[in-house]
Formats: sequence, structure tokens, C-alpha cells
Amino acid sequence: MIVELKNEQFYLCRHLLNRQAHLEPISVINQTNPGRVFVDDNTNPTSGMVWLGNNDGFIFFGNPHNEKFNQYIDPFIDQFLVEEAKKVDLDYMEAIGNSKDWNTTLEKVFKKRNHGNWNQRVYTLKNYEYLDKTEPNIELEYKIQKLDNRILTSVDLTNLDTLKENILESWSTIDDFCSKGIGFCIIVDNEIASYCYSNFVAGSVHCIAIETMEKYQGNKLAQKVAHTFVKECFIHKKLPYWDCMEDNDPSVAVAERLGFKSYFRYIGFDFSF
Repeated sequence: MIVELKNEQFYLCRHLLNRQAHLEPISVINQTNPGRVFVDDNTNPTSGMVWLGNNDGFIFFGNPHNEKFNQYIDPFIDQFLVEEAKKVDLDYMEAIGNSKDWNTTLEKVFKKRNHGNWNQRVYTLKNYEYLDKTEPNIELEYKIQKLDNRILTSVDLTNLDTLKENILESWSTIDDFCSKGIGFCIIVDNEIASYCYSNFVAGSVHCIAIETMEKYQGNKLAQKVAHTFVKECFIHKKLPYWDCMEDNDPSVAVAERLGFKSYFRYIGFDFSF
């Protein structure tokens, strides 16, 4: 069987997580970021999955060879997760293993589904690896601002609501983000042109969310705001963590230009409900 844990029970899963792999399940289990946790046993779990609060995937952890858990994954999806996903307008599943051994298990579990897969890269950056000389200059009309309560409650920025919605996908509240996360944006003509912020945090490690609005792309704004974010991380002794699809060439290029080094790679599986 598969059961859902209450938040106060999440600690039961800490020892099951691969701490040399994904940051996101650690942040959920530690209750820094929101999410839901499902396991094979609510008193002594050995396998489980984290449903990330931003609906950006289900990460399977613990023993990948646990038949007690694995045999219930497929029916659990059809009988429970599909209805829960509809409540948040999610019509597909992205499944990721917290260790390489999960890849074989998930391939077997989903063999009857018309699933696809993709490759993902994770990078980290230590301060001695940082290539500060690659920081670009940008036009004077672009202003860099810290993402704090002052900016995030501004009434002057025309597209602020979109940024706040993105932040609240992985944080319980804006205040929670401001107290635990790091973020910067670039503003021009009362509009946010680019931003970079922590969307998941586990201890001193900050996972990066970064985006440049389409009409401002090509002006090196992503590079600039990423440099600003990284330098702030180092000031506060935090480790930047960059997770992107392997075929996302612009994202890979920005990360490697700053000096980010490959940490690990993983496979994701996806299919429609």
C-alpha cells in the first residue's frame, strides 16, 4: 500500500534520501518548501515519493527494489494521484528517481504507459570556481534590485504578479521566501525584465530559478542577474545549485559561463494522465 504522511511525520524519511543527489526532496522533507510525501509505511517507511509543491515532479526515494511499494505505484497513480492532480490543473506526471537504481524500477513500473524521458543536468558552483570576469555590462536603464518585501509589494511594477505567482509555486508565502531565500531582478520601464531567485533551499544550498522575459532576451540580462545572485550566495556562505534540461542550451551556456561545474545527471520520465 501507499499512504500519505502528515507534515509532522516527514522526518521519518530523512535517512532515506540520497543527499548526494536532488536538493528538492530534502527541502520538502525539512519543510522549508511545500510538498506532499507518500510512503509504503507511515511508521517505518523504506520507500516513498515526494510530490513537489510547485508540481514540478514526483521524486522517488528510498529502496528502489521494494516490491511492497513498487507494485502499488501504478494503481496508486490511477486511483488517487490523477484526481489530486486535476485539483491543481495538472494533466501529466514527471517521475524522477533519487538514485540511478530507480531508473530501472520506474522503467518497469511505467512499461504499460506511453511515457517519454529526458535528461537533466545539475551544476554547483564553489567560490573558487566562480568566473567573475565573465560578468557582462548592461545598459544603464536596466536597474538591479533585490527581491525583498519592498520590491515584492510594489504597486509600480506591471508584471510583478507573474513573478509572485512563480515564487509562490515553491514557497508557502512571500514572507517565507524573503526570510529563507535569495533573489534579484532587473527592472526597466517599471517592468521586470529578468529575475533569479532560490526556488528550493536545503541547508546552505540554494536551487536557482531564472528567467528573462522574451522581449528582453539577447541583452545578457540572465548572465547579469545570475552573477548578482551567485555573489550574494557567496557573501552569505551559500552554495548555488543549477538544475536544467540537458538540451536547454541557453541555460547550460549561462551556468558554464559563470563557472558552474557538473554535479550529477539524471533521467526524468513523463506521461499524460
